[in-house]
Amino acid sequence: MDRLVALAVSRRYLMVGMFVAVLIGGVLAFKQLNIEAYPDPTPPMVDIVTQSPGLSSEEIERYITIPIETQVAGIKNLRTIRTISLYGLSDVKLQFSFDYTYEEALQQVLNRLSQLAPLPGSVQPGISPLSPTGEIFRYRLKGPANYSVLDLKTLQDWVLQRRFRAVPGVIDVTGWGGKTKTYEIQVDFNKLVANGLTLPQVLQAINNANINVGGNTVNIGAQSAVVRGVGLIRSIEDINNTMISQSGGNPVLVKDIANVTVGEKPRLGIAGINEDDDIVQGIVLMRRGEQSSPTIARVEKLVHDINNSSVLPPGVKIERIYDRKDLIDLTTHTVLHNMVVGIILIVLLQWLFLGDLRSALIVGATIPFALFFAVIILVLRGESANLLSVGAIDFGLIVDATVIMVEAIFRRLNQTIALSAEERSHISFDTTMGMKSHAILSASADVSRSIFFAAAIIIAAFLPLFTLSGVEGNIFGPMARTYAYALAGGLLATFTVTPALSAIILPSHLEEAETWIVRKLDRVYVPVLHWAIANRRIVMTGAAGLVVLTIVFVRFLGLEFLPKLEEGNLWIRATLPPTISLQEGNAYVNEMRKMIRARPEVESVVSQHGRPDDGTDAAGLFNAEFFAPLKPISEWPGTRDKDELTAQLLAQLQDKFPGVEFNFSQYLQDNVSEAVSGVKGENSIKLFGNDLQALTDTANKIKSVLGTVQGVTDLAVFTSLGQPTIQIDIDRARAARYGLSPGDINATIRVAVGGDSAGDLYEPGSDRHFPIIVRLAPEYRKSAEAIHNLRIGVAGQGGAITQIPLSEVASINLISGAAYIYREGQERYLPIKFSVRNRDLGSAIQEAQDKVAEQVQLPPGSRIEWVGEFGNLQDAIKRLSIVVPISLALIGVLLFFNFGSIVDTLLAMSVIPMAIFGGVLGLLITGIPFSVSAAIGFIALFGIAVMDGIIILSQYNQLIDEGYERTRAVIRAGELQLRPVLMTCVVAGVGLLPAALSEGIGSQVQKPLAIVVVTGMMLAPIVILVTLPVLISVFSRRAR
Repeated sequence: MDRLVALAVSRRYLMVGMFVAVLIGGVLAFKQLNIEAYPDPTPPMVDIVTQSPGLSSEEIERYITIPIETQVAGIKNLRTIRTISLYGLSDVKLQFSFDYTYEEALQQVLNRLSQLAPLPGSVQPGISPLSPTGEIFRYRLKGPANYSVLDLKTLQDWVLQRRFRAVPGVIDVTGWGGKTKTYEIQVDFNKLVANGLTLPQVLQAINNANINVGGNTVNIGAQSAVVRGVGLIRSIEDINNTMISQSGGNPVLVKDIANVTVGEKPRLGIAGINEDDDIVQGIVLMRRGEQSSPTIARVEKLVHDINNSSVLPPGVKIERIYDRKDLIDLTTHTVLHNMVVGIILIVLLQWLFLGDLRSALIVGATIPFALFFAVIILVLRGESANLLSVGAIDFGLIVDATVIMVEAIFRRLNQTIALSAEERSHISFDTTMGMKSHAILSASADVSRSIFFAAAIIIAAFLPLFTLSGVEGNIFGPMARTYAYALAGGLLATFTVTPALSAIILPSHLEEAETWIVRKLDRVYVPVLHWAIANRRIVMTGAAGLVVLTIVFVRFLGLEFLPKLEEGNLWIRATLPPTISLQEGNAYVNEMRKMIRARPEVESVVSQHGRPDDGTDAAGLFNAEFFAPLKPISEWPGTRDKDELTAQLLAQLQDKFPGVEFNFSQYLQDNVSEAVSGVKGENSIKLFGNDLQALTDTANKIKSVLGTVQGVTDLAVFTSLGQPTIQIDIDRARAARYGLSPGDINATIRVAVGGDSAGDLYEPGSDRHFPIIVRLAPEYRKSAEAIHNLRIGVAGQGGAITQIPLSEVASINLISGAAYIYREGQERYLPIKFSVRNRDLGSAIQEAQDKVAEQVQLPPGSRIEWVGEFGNLQDAIKRLSIVVPISLALIGVLLFFNFGSIVDTLLAMSVIPMAIFGGVLGLLITGIPFSVSAAIGFIALFGIAVMDGIIILSQYNQLIDEGYERTRAVIRAGELQLRPVLMTCVVAGVGLLPAALSEGIGSQVQKPLAIVVVTGMMLAPIVILVTLPVLISVFSRRAR
C-alpha cells in the first residue's frame, strides 16, 4: 500500500488525470445504465395456458390440466407445479429454481410439451408471455364517435399488436376489452326442419364451400402456368349464396334457412376507464430479463410514430394510461436527491471537524469517484441498477477510509516545521514537495494497515448479502455487488486520488487549528475518559446492562419481509359473487370505478372485469380489478397517509357493495406477490385435500378465526364450488333406438348452443381473417327451456330427416358444479388469502397460526400450508442466522491477522453488541419492524464499529511500543483518536440521514436501513470512545 501511495504522490498529475477520466467515463456510463424501479424477485416461471371453450372446470382438470401436469413433472430444477382449472381455461404454472434462467426453463418445458398426446378437440397449449414485472406500458385505443369497440379491437389485433411485437425487448401485447369480430350464421330452426336439414350438415356444407385448391402446373406453349381452383368465401353475400343441399330439384341456400350478420365472439372481459364503460386497452409486455429503460424508450417512440403517421385510420389515436418510466424517473429523483444532500452534509462535517475546507473537499472528491467507478463496472458487466442498489449505498461508509487517511495526513502536516515567508523563498519547490511527500507517506504508514483491514472487514460484514438466494437474493444481490464496486472505488481513491490531491492542494505545513467543535468535544471527553478509567466497574456493568437491554428490546421488534415500495398507485381487486354473469357484474364494476374515481386523491381509474381473450390471467367473470394512479401526496386535500386513504375507500366500497370482497395492493407488488405465492393476494393459507365440499367448509371456519386476529384484512376464501351447470346426460339405450350415437347428439348441442367454426373468411386485399360461426338463432337457445326443446336430426330410410326432441334421448338437469379447481404438487387445494396492515407481519402470522391450530379441526387427509411474504421472511431469517455468524467469524479471523492476538481481536469485536443497541432503539422509536432491509443496516453498523475499534486499539498498541505506561497510553489513544472516530461515525450516519427522513416515492425500502445506521452511529461513538478504552485498560495483555 505504501508503494502505491508513494507512486500516487510522485505521479500526482497522472492520478488527477485518472480521477477526471473516471468522472467523465462515469457520466457517459450513467447515461447507458439501465435503471429498474424494482428488481424482479421471482424465480423463473413458465406459464402454460390452454383454452378449450365449452369444457367445464372438472373436464378441463381431467382432460387437459392433469395430462399436462403429468407430462412436465420431473423436469430438472422444477420446484412447484401450480394449476388452475376453470370453465374453458387451464393454467399450469411451473416454478423453477434460480439454477435455470427463464430461457433454459422454457426450452425444457417446450421439449416436454412437444411429446404431449393430443388433447380433446385438438386444442394446443400455449406459453403465456406474462412475467411479474413485465408490464411496462398500458394504452387505450380511442377513435371517433362512429368507431365501435369492435372496429377498435380489430385494429388492435391486426395492426397494433404486430407493430409492438416487432419492438426489440417486447414479447407481446395483451388486449383487454373490446369485441372480437366474427361472421355469424344464425340458423332459424323451423326453416331448418322444413327443409329437412340438420345443423352438422350446414356446418359441413359451409366448410366444403370455403376452400382453394392447387392443380399443379400446365404448359401453355413455352410457358408454365399454375392451376388454382379458387373457392374461398370472401363476403357475407358469398355465405348467403352457399348451397347446403337440394330439395325437390331446387338448391337450398344458406339465406333460405339462416340470417348472416357480423357478430362477435362471446366476451370474456370488459375494460373501462374513468367515465368510459367500454374501451379497448393494450398492455405491452417486456420479455423476461430485458432492460426496462431502453425497451420503454423504444415503445414510446413507436407510439409517437404511429400517432403521427397514417398507420391508423384518421381520428384513431393511442392514448397512454400507464408508463413504468414515470415510476423509474420519480424514484431515481428521490434517490439522487438524498444522495446529493448526503454528500453536501459529509463535506460540511469534514470542514467542521478539520477546520480546513481543502481537506474537506479532498474527502468529498472520493464520493463521485467511488460512485462513478461502480457505475462503470455495472455498465461493463451489463448489470442493471435499481432503487435499492443505488439508494441504500451509504457514502459515509465508503469515504470512511478516506476520512481516516485525510485526518492522518492533516495531523502529520501539523507536525512539520513552519517556515517563514523568507525561508520559503530560499527553498526550492522540490524541497517543499519532499517535506509534503514525507508527511503524506508517514501518515499513510500510520494508517494504511488499519484502513486495509477495516475495508476487508466491511466487505466481510457484507458477505451475508452475497450469499442470499431466492427472492431476497434477487432483491439484494445487485445491491451487494454495487456496494462491493463502490467500496473498491473508495479504497482505490484513498490510496491514489487522496494522496495526490493532498500533495497538490495542501501546503507543506498546516497550523493545528482545533475547530470550535473539536475543542468543546475535547473539553467534555477527556474528563469523562479519566472518570471512566477510574470507575471501571461501573462502566463495565453499564456496558453489560446495555447488551442485556438490547436483547430485551429486540423482543419488542416486529417482523416483516421487506418494506413495501410505494409506487404511487392503488391496485384494487373486487371478488363478486362467483356465479354472476359478465353483463350483470359489469354494471356493478362501472359503479365501483366511478366511486373510486370520485376520490380527490385519485388521478384516474382503469377497470378490468373478467379475463383477457388470450387467457393469460386465469380469472373468472366474478373477478374485477381496478388500477388507480394517485396524485402526488402534496395535492391530497384530506389525509396524507395512504393507509388511511385505503381504509376510507374500503369502508366506502363495502358500505355500497355488501357481499363483495375487496383487496388493496399496488400494481407491481400485486403481480410479484401473486407470482411468489400462486394466489391473488399477499399472503395465503393453502388447504390441501380432495373433497372440495369439506375443504370449503373448513376454509370458512379458518376465515372466521382469522377475522379475530388484529391487523388481518382483505380476508377471502377463493370459491371452488357453486358453478350452475345445465347437465345433459345422454341415455345411450334410448339414443340407440333412434340410431343416434352420443357423438351425434353432442355435435348438435355444441353447434346449436355454443356455435362451431366453419372456417375463416379472409377479407379481400388483406390478410385479416375472421371465423365463420354457425349456431342457432338466439330465441332457440337462450334459456334452459329452449335447450329442453332442442331437436336432433336423424337420417331415416331414403335420406329423410326425422327430428327427435333432446328430452327423448337425454335427461336435462340444472346442477351446481365446481367453478375453480386449484392444484399444487398434483393435489387439490383451496386458498384463503389475507393481507396484514397496521401491524407487523411476523407477530400477526404467529397469532393467526396459534388460533387456527387451536380452534380448527382439519378434515382427515387434509393439511395446511402458509405461503407468501411470510414464507420469504422465514427463508431469509434462516439463511441470515447461518451466514451472519460465519461473517462474524471471518471478521474475527481478519482481526487476528491484524493484531496477532486473540485478546485484541475480542476487544475490537466487543463494540459490536453495544453498537447494535442504537439501531434497535431507532427501530423501536420509529415503530419500524425488523426486515431484511434493516438487517443490512445492522451489517453496515458491524463494519463501522469494528473499524473504529481497530483505530483505537492500533493507536494504543503503537503508544505502548513507544514506551507509554498503560493508563497513560489508553487516555492518550482516546485523545488522539477522538476526531477520526467521531468523523467516521458521524459521516456514516449523516450520509444516510436524508434517506432516513425521506418520504418520497422510492424511499420506503431504504428507510429501515438508513434509520438503523443513523441511530446506531449516534450512540456508537459513546460506546467506542468510553467503553472500549476501559476494556483495553482491563483486558489488554500489551503493557510496557
